Amino acid sequence: MDKYYLEIKNLIENYEVNNRVRTIQDNSEKLLMNWNIGRLLVEAQGGNKRAKYGDDLIKKWSQKLSKLYGANYSYTNLKNMRQFYKLYPISHTLCDQLTWSHYRYLLPIKNENERNYYINQVILNSLSVRELRELIKSKAYVRLSYADKENIKLIDSNNSVSMTIEDMIKDPILIKTNEKIDKLDEKALHKYIINMLENKFLELGVGFALIGHEYKIKENNHIFKIDLLFFNYELNAFVVIELKTREALSKDIGQLEFYVHLVDKHLKKNNHNKTIGLLIIKKKDKYILEYTTSKDIFITTYKIKD
Repeated sequence: MDKYYLEIKNLIENYEVNNRVRTIQDNSEKLLMNWNIGRLLVEAQGGNKRAKYGDDLIKKWSQKLSKLYGANYSYTNLKNMRQFYKLYPISHTLCDQLTWSHYRYLLPIKNENERNYYINQVILNSLSVRELRELIKSKAYVRLSYADKENIKLIDSNNSVSMTIEDMIKDPILIKTNEKIDKLDEKALHKYIINMLENKFLELGVGFALIGHEYKIKENNHIFKIDLLFFNYELNAFVVIELKTREALSKDIGQLEFYVHLVDKHLKKNNHNKTIGLLIIKKKDKYILEYTTSKDIFITTYKIKD
């Protein structure tokens, strides 16, 4: 047992000594050190199957290591390092675009697909630790409405990933507000939510660029206004978004399909993929969903949180 303690002590000592002469912390080195500490703890406790019964050993060593090197090696942190190794037993699967603080918020998540989803979001959107925490708190993975949640792979080292609109849309889309909106009439509420959605997609969506809100398209001397029009460079396609502050009606599907047709006719280039339509509504109706036969039309809901 003592040989494992000495190995851990030497790992920490080497890291701490080197850290004193560095002006910028090498994140990958810290991740690898914490991973190796976790590996040695598991081995000292008799392997993965028995590791959970060795908390007394961790408590004993944490007291020694904390006195020598500070609170970074507390009982809780050593347990986190052990869990870190158990979740990622192959070191080269670690992503140094995430810090140790990022990984700490992922450790309690048991579902591998869920962890992969949040890791991908950190990489694709350069999320800070605070932003990752808020994303987890909002249950973003749970709210994925279309994506295959049982087959979410980590993106590769070049950050390349094949995504669809199904990987991006949440159900419901959460809109946070500090305003008193319960007294707004339907027209004012519609305008307010559109403004909130504009920021929502730009901040949290992957690859969304706003073309315009109440975007005007002329057809046969008639002017039609699209609630929100985006272009998504990951999908290489325009995304037409229509909002209804009520349940969906069958005519809403037809309206959205018509707007998608207009964008394809007037804006889409030959190198662009088919335009996507997204209907955001207050509440779903299973009967109305039957009207959605196009593979390019999607429906989701919104929820306002104050």
